[in-house]
Amino acid sequence: MTIAPIRQAVSVKGSPERAFRLFSEKMHGWWPEGKTIGPQPRAAVMIEPHVDGRWYEVSESGVETMWGKVLVWSPPHRLVLAWQIDASWQFNSEFVTEVELRFTPQGTHTRVEFEHRDLERFGPSAEQHAAILGSGWPTILRLFAEHSEMEDAE
Repeated sequence: MTIAPIRQAVSVKGSPERAFRLFSEKMHGWWPEGKTIGPQPRAAVMIEPHVDGRWYEVSESGVETMWGKVLVWSPPHRLVLAWQIDASWQFNSEFVTEVELRFTPQGTHTRVEFEHRDLERFGPSAEQHAAILGSGWPTILRLFAEHSEMEDAE
């Protein structure tokens, strides 16, 4: 069974460099509260800036919970992350779906194209899980775009 990838695009204020930096370095500033898999309230979301870098959240008490890792680190144009959160909403080092972002200049803004693929890897619950992710990612990307409009987001 093949599940269609989730694809979205948003327009983000500023250059691709700024948009890439906001996405990869400032995720904690725009990632929605409550969208976490950690056992405690989240204080930060981190992406280590290199291939094989960790993608994880940090709780208010400092507990780190993995989300995945960096597969492609090509600032300011492309970022591919391994989403390693399985169908039970737990980190699984053996599980990988891919989240890809492409950053393209568009006047005073940047077009950010998003794709979450390989969703059939969720197994028997793939269609249900794809529907959940498909309804969540547009909100997350909207929050990212809204955050880019803030002057201090830089």
